[in-house]
Amino acid sequence: MNKLQKLVSKLESHHKRKIDLSLNRTFNLLKKLGNPQNKLQNIVTVVGTNSKASLCSSLKSILNKGGYKCNMYTSPHLQSYTERFVFNDSEISEENLADLLNDIEKILGDDECTLFEAITCAFIKYAENFKDNINIIEAGLFHQYDSTNVFKDNLATLLGVIHSDHYQWLENKTIDGVIHEKTSKLLNSNIFINKQVNEEIREKIEQSLAKNSSKKYFFNKDFNILRSANNFIKYQDDIGEIILPEPNILGDHQLYNISTSIAASRKVFKVKDDDIKLGVQNISLKGRLQEIKSGNLKEIAGNNRLIIDGGHNISSSLVIADWIKQQNQKVNLIVGMMKDKDHHEFMSIFKNIVDRVILIDIHGQDGAISKEEFKKKINNLNLNVELSTGIKEAIETLSKNNNSITLCLGSLYLVGEILNLN
Repeated sequence: MNKLQKLVSKLESHHKRKIDLSLNRTFNLLKKLGNPQNKLQNIVTVVGTNSKASLCSSLKSILNKGGYKCNMYTSPHLQSYTERFVFNDSEISEENLADLLNDIEKILGDDECTLFEAITCAFIKYAENFKDNINIIEAGLFHQYDSTNVFKDNLATLLGVIHSDHYQWLENKTIDGVIHEKTSKLLNSNIFINKQVNEEIREKIEQSLAKNSSKKYFFNKDFNILRSANNFIKYQDDIGEIILPEPNILGDHQLYNISTSIAASRKVFKVKDDDIKLGVQNISLKGRLQEIKSGNLKEIAGNNRLIIDGGHNISSSLVIADWIKQQNQKVNLIVGMMKDKDHHEFMSIFKNIVDRVILIDIHGQDGAISKEEFKKKINNLNLNVELSTGIKEAIETLSKNNNSITLCLGSLYLVGEILNLN
């Protein structure tokens, strides 16, 4: 175990629960750190069930091309905790993060704190070194009692896709409960609302935000994006239309995420159209319909495309399924998931649109569902299901196909394991 891993384990020992929705411990630690949350300027909060990572990455790319420097806090990571900490447009080094977390652990002393609360405070404290930068901060679980909800004001909130997930943490275990947790404590500034799964959810969000005095910008009302009949991508708002280049990330659902970031970059940051176009072409996003084009696992896949996606809930399965339907090749799935997900509903979305499904265990994760239990849960879906001992073996099995797509999905933990193996 290296120095960084040891510090993470130490911080985990400061609270018996991994998740404990409360802000008391966070504010206690921030006070010990000199209340850095009150010294940071230029905050952009990113909240939602899905699309948060895409919103963060697309906004950062556009702002960078517009001449802004950014700090960015995201979660979870896929391969290393350093991925969560971007300062002055660069990922922190493992050595610097270890030093930072070591100082946090010392200052924390004997106080209680979850790991996520500690690393959030660590990000905010370190961001003081680059206080003139734009701070793009992704909320963790929900928002109301999340440790990122500690700022008195911000420039904007980007509100991603809100859908059913994590009901086990809610008293009101409905979509209304999720919407309340994510929107009831949003700051008063500018709120940009992404395209939602359906009109009912969009209306519920609008009702929840009714008393919030922010300027509100809704997809399909205040800004829009579409592919024209001749396949051009057109973004539109009251400032004017932009003909966009093809982004370098897969999936038409990403256009909605990009459009939300464009709206914010125009309204709040006054980014010029040419810089927006460059930013759209320069988005870097790991683990979301990411194509693996080289490496150990790609060699095993042979002439088949190898795609990974960390999607693990219903709204993510819907957009992945839409992407699958647009392909002119057979698609085979390799799937591993955590126990607390809606496995049956998630997999039902892929009925009649994929050729084969191989279920695997996610190694090293106690909270993962076994492939045998997983199969029992989806037996009545009439999917062509097989079991495999691991990622390499599953990819090798599917490599016997020619010119097909192998799509690995179901968990960000699984995606991280794949990237490490590759």
